[in-house]
Amino acid sequence: MTGSASPPWPVAQRRPVQVTRHGADVVDQYAWLRNRDDASVISYLEAENAFAEEFLAPTAKLRDRVYGEMLGRIKETDLSVPIPLRGFEYYSRTEQGLQYPVHCRKPLADGAPEEILVDLNLLAQGKSFMSLGSMTVSDDSRLLAYSTDETGYRQYTLVVKAIATSQHDALREERVTSVAWAADNTTLFFTTEDTTTKRSNQLWRVRLGESPLLVIEEPDEAFSLSVHRTRSRDWLVLSSASHTTAECSVLPADQPTAAWRTVRPRVNGVEYDLDHQGEWFLVRINDAGRNFRLARCRTDDVTATLDEVIGHRADTMLEGVDAFATFMVLTEREGGIPQLSVREIGNATHRMSFPEPVYEAYLHSNPEWQVDTVRVAYQSLVTPPSVFRYDVSSRERTLLKQQEVVGGYDSSRFVSERLEATAPDGTRIPISIVRRADVAVNGSAAALLSGYGAYGYPYPVAFSSNRLSLLERGMVVAIAHVRGGGELGKQWHDGGRMESKPNSFTDFVACAEHLQSRGFVASARLAIEGGSAGGLLMGAVVNLRPDLFAAVLSQVPFVDVINTMSDPTLPLTVGEYEEWGNPDIAEQYRWMASYCPYSNLRPGPYPAMLVRTALNDSQVMYWEPAKYVARIRQLRTNDAPLLFLTNMGAGHGGASGRYDRLREIAVDYAFMLGVLGVEPGAISKP
Repeated sequence: MTGSASPPWPVAQRRPVQVTRHGADVVDQYAWLRNRDDASVISYLEAENAFAEEFLAPTAKLRDRVYGEMLGRIKETDLSVPIPLRGFEYYSRTEQGLQYPVHCRKPLADGAPEEILVDLNLLAQGKSFMSLGSMTVSDDSRLLAYSTDETGYRQYTLVVKAIATSQHDALREERVTSVAWAADNTTLFFTTEDTTTKRSNQLWRVRLGESPLLVIEEPDEAFSLSVHRTRSRDWLVLSSASHTTAECSVLPADQPTAAWRTVRPRVNGVEYDLDHQGEWFLVRINDAGRNFRLARCRTDDVTATLDEVIGHRADTMLEGVDAFATFMVLTEREGGIPQLSVREIGNATHRMSFPEPVYEAYLHSNPEWQVDTVRVAYQSLVTPPSVFRYDVSSRERTLLKQQEVVGGYDSSRFVSERLEATAPDGTRIPISIVRRADVAVNGSAAALLSGYGAYGYPYPVAFSSNRLSLLERGMVVAIAHVRGGGELGKQWHDGGRMESKPNSFTDFVACAEHLQSRGFVASARLAIEGGSAGGLLMGAVVNLRPDLFAAVLSQVPFVDVINTMSDPTLPLTVGEYEEWGNPDIAEQYRWMASYCPYSNLRPGPYPAMLVRTALNDSQVMYWEPAKYVARIRQLRTNDAPLLFLTNMGAGHGGASGRYDRLREIAVDYAFMLGVLGVEPGAISKP
């Protein structure tokens, strides 16, 4: 492409906003972009889209080729693993040419006809976005409660239909966040969010045909509500939780009008959740250590002192407990690797074994209570997603389904491994890496390094058939498991949040430098990628070391930390004071001001960047990346590509249709392949 690398329109065309924070004057030159009702704001976003599309026009053939490769690996007409539940098997199916899955069931009797529960393709007609939220069947299997979002704002509408006739009940509730049936087949409990901050703050009860009744309202702005039914079907559980504190209440499922009982009153800094087994509530709680222990209390005496079942372990994170009639499955993480342990009533605990050193393993959908087998999901960077049936007694594993990679896939052609980089403070940072086996580790390859590092979420070591379009071209793909995530327990999260948040950024830089020093990537051929809180990571590390990265893919990035966290009317803000800090507190303001990507942009060269957002994003508002890109355009001293794309009809996760989503990925890959020189000539610099 020829011509200027910067768009030809002014972006600082309005009066800047100036505020004083803790004695310092802060000027936001691009605050005007926040007003989406201003026609000139929409025009600006559309102009940025047009500029990006013009710049990327020379990549059209490469985009189409990459899209064709990715699509060609997908079995377009396919079935999920059927899930048995109360005489039926539930599954979803996809059909060639259709964007969305169709959710169905069949009676277990041979030859019984299929019943369609929710066909998202029909619901999506005439809409640019469609997403399924909750979907739950009444105990008698006659009624289906489900919710959908048709804008991408993650604002779900709940409806109920009779499965046999497809007739919908008159019930229609907006802003629903969770749903659970009572045992009488006519009463629903659901939670709703407020109209401004999207905090889930109210629990409702409704008997079909009647008006909903407000049961509980959570007044604390840091806490959100969620309701669910235990696998035993005996209890309803209401959780009220912040990022650091939790409280659970219970209700017998056959007594929907009874009073809810609180199991353990909330204590600041103590998190817990619970499941039910026999006469006990099983309580996973971190009152005796950050990595949680397992305790229990009797269902008829929830206020009694907890009996300990498994004590706290400093080297093992207890991530979850799933109870069944005669055993439980513990989801644990040790040394950054997930483990599944089975504890039978009256017998010893044993761990399931897995064949690879680096992988993801977790319980698949297992809704039935009286079982002697469980379904386990497994995958790795080289093994496609697989579902096994695991026999608890014999410990035998049977493969039910592995995702087919159409066209043939030989996992032996690829290698995955776990490396460790050393952070500036001496902490060892895990790196997961995958490459084609014949790619030389000699400092010549191009690479993509991804990261997230927030909320205690471990970055999944997952398979991607789309990623093969990079690996087959000789790229190395790596994941930096930086602090702020949950790979090494709660302390790993604590090491990258609040005042310790900068550790996430220096960890990532250390991982990038380690890959270069070990010869996995050439010094000028490293691309990086992150979204949402991972987009904050991208913005911060680019400010720290713009020379280290050749290309940046930043999706819905949380880059305007100070301004967003200073506005309690925005979704998520108040609840996230426990993750980032509260700018009204001087010390916490200084933490955030030290790394906020938007606030810390400075004149100088910047790497090639492709930044994405969505107009209906409810978690990272579109104006954050819009302002960020505008300011980089003002300050940068080089002419590397800087592109900004806004999906005008989607939300935080981008396009909802599977083909539309592949098109977005193809654009990102083509941009990156061109900048890194993997596909010479794909990006023509001015």
